[in-house]
Amino acid sequence: MDFLQKWFENVSQYPFELFSLSHIIIIVTHILGIIILLVFVKKLPIKTIYIIRWGLFFLLIFSELSYQTWGIYNEAWNPREFLPLQLCSISGVIAILALLTQNQKLIQITFFIAIFPAFLAVITPELFHGFPHFRFWQFFIHHLVLSWAGIFLVVTNNVNISLKITLEIYTYLFVYAGIIGFLVNPLFNANFLFLAKSPSANTPLEFLGVGLCYYVNLCLIGLGFFLLQLGIYKIMVRIYHRGHYFENLRIIKKD
Repeated sequence: MDFLQKWFENVSQYPFELFSLSHIIIIVTHILGIIILLVFVKKLPIKTIYIIRWGLFFLLIFSELSYQTWGIYNEAWNPREFLPLQLCSISGVIAILALLTQNQKLIQITFFIAIFPAFLAVITPELFHGFPHFRFWQFFIHHLVLSWAGIFLVVTNNVNISLKITLEIYTYLFVYAGIIGFLVNPLFNANFLFLAKSPSANTPLEFLGVGLCYYVNLCLIGLGFFLLQLGIYKIMVRIYHRGHYFENLRIIKKD
């Protein structure tokens, strides 16, 4: 019981250490999961694909609910930190809806805002609780499952992703960032999307400069990642012979 209380409390006996053994194991697991999805999903029976889909769905829901519960239990909940408005939080909500409905637009959005942000968060996390604390597991499970869900949705659905779609989704994100930066962050004195300042943990964002330079670099890097993902998608299409492969998997929508 004492262990469980310490495991779930607000503070951790062991602070998170970047690239520690536990962190490296998480990174390797993340990469292995991506490889498995890209290489082996098309060889799996439809029933297994169906199980993976709902497994990702429930893991994302459980992750978010457990995080909110943790904040409330420890009397630490506040809108500045716990509203699901960070990029990986809002993309988690969209991924849940995409897994539930398999709506093409939601899948497109998830593809662009879930995979790379979650991957970068796994590599350089803003995390202060080390292994084996609850927050360590919740943080990494959420981000691993989020990026896997983004890949899974595209690999198992007949989704059109073009340059036009890429710029459209980028525009959505730009508008969302504007709402967060000009309205939500000032209202709650928050730092959602890291628009008020770079993260307190060591991340690549701290090299983007300050003031206007920070925002310009953030926008350019975001656009660069979107275009990179478009290129990766085009490569995936050629590798999997998209038309024949995805037609075979359309059956998973009939549930």
